[in-house]
Amino acid sequence: MSSKSDLRTCLDSGHQEAAEALAAAQSRYVANNPLSKKQYDLAVESLPGGNTRTLLHTSPFPLGMKHGKGTFVWDEDGHKYTDFVGELSAGLYGHSHPVIRTAVLSTFDEIGLSLGSTTTYEARYASLLCQRFKLERVRMTNTGTEANLHALAAARHYTGKRKVVVFNGGYHGACFSFGGGKAAPNTADKGDFVVVQNYGDDEAAAEARRVIEETAREGDLAAVLVEGMQGAGGCLPGSKEFLLAVQEAAKKTGGMFILDEVMTSRLAPYGLGQELGLSPDLVTLGKYLGGGFSFGAFGGRKEIMDSVYDPRVKGSLAHSGTFNNNTMTMCAGFAGLNQVFTEEVCVEFNRVGDDLRESLHAVAKGTRLRFTGRGSLIGLHFREDGTLEGQERADLRDLFWFEMLEEGFWITRRGFIAMMLDTPKEELDRFVDAVGRFLERHASIMTA
Repeated sequence: MSSKSDLRTCLDSGHQEAAEALAAAQSRYVANNPLSKKQYDLAVESLPGGNTRTLLHTSPFPLGMKHGKGTFVWDEDGHKYTDFVGELSAGLYGHSHPVIRTAVLSTFDEIGLSLGSTTTYEARYASLLCQRFKLERVRMTNTGTEANLHALAAARHYTGKRKVVVFNGGYHGACFSFGGGKAAPNTADKGDFVVVQNYGDDEAAAEARRVIEETAREGDLAAVLVEGMQGAGGCLPGSKEFLLAVQEAAKKTGGMFILDEVMTSRLAPYGLGQELGLSPDLVTLGKYLGGGFSFGAFGGRKEIMDSVYDPRVKGSLAHSGTFNNNTMTMCAGFAGLNQVFTEEVCVEFNRVGDDLRESLHAVAKGTRLRFTGRGSLIGLHFREDGTLEGQERADLRDLFWFEMLEEGFWITRRGFIAMMLDTPKEELDRFVDAVGRFLERHASIMTA
């Protein structure tokens, strides 16, 4: 038998063993979670697929969480988990932070809900956001998706152009997704995006320059939209050199440089862009900055923001939203950023995240499991050859998800970890140990 045939036989055997392990784990999952299954069966009677948020769907049925406290959640069947989903980076403060609780109760008791007017609370929070993230002007929205929507509208209005250069793997909200090197079917203004096929390194920087310059020569470049680290794309950081090159190309050709910090603003005291020496024209924000409530914001240079969104300016764009400045978000968000997630706390929190990722790297060395990310946001990847360039092994990723649930860790099935403040050190250590045991238990299919 040829060495090529030997390799094929070995691979086939490994895939079969993985399939058997996955089937067994899924069977245990079904047996262990009857109340989540019951809840799912009820939900599909009124919700398409049983949910109103596609990411949360998992096969054969999703876990239904009943309540959370601190950095833990409990499902319908009473199982307790350390929460590493972290509401996809929005749950920074955990489920019951005392400062957030005080802000919520005092807002309800002393201020009231949505007053239908401008308030001192939105101005106070806007001032803090501008100070913290080095913005000259800012406007609030309800989500990061909306923040990017309005930032793009600003770029198109300000420049009079339509095209926006984005990157393969980029995600800028529910209707701005570019996985697989193309705009997703539900992308708004789908035909106005030009997708650079690579992201993050010197090769991607060269391609980005070429695409940006070509789009500009066609006379229709409005903006370049990029994440400092791709979140939904797998926690893949862009190098400083790559991001500076993209910024330079955008500004050189007259395009607006928009930095999506909806996820990454938590990775450095003043946002990841400031940490990397970037000077974007506009920045988009969201997630944890709502203090546990729905929130988004966009801001940047005053000449852009004032000319596009100041209602006193003739020809400016309307930007409305019933809950843009709702009192609960304005007060909870302000309390969290002002009292809890200070610059010093941010630095220490992300150091802990870096330490955790390095510990995970160490236990996964020589296996098909790789960890990426920065600070408190971590991505995990299962690849056939153990490199990020290798073929993805979704079966191993699913097996990991099922077995981490059994260990008491709630993570996203796609392999995204967003840490929460005040997660006990012993839980982080326990997770590293659980990953090590998983890799040892399945060494025959996990060794690269």
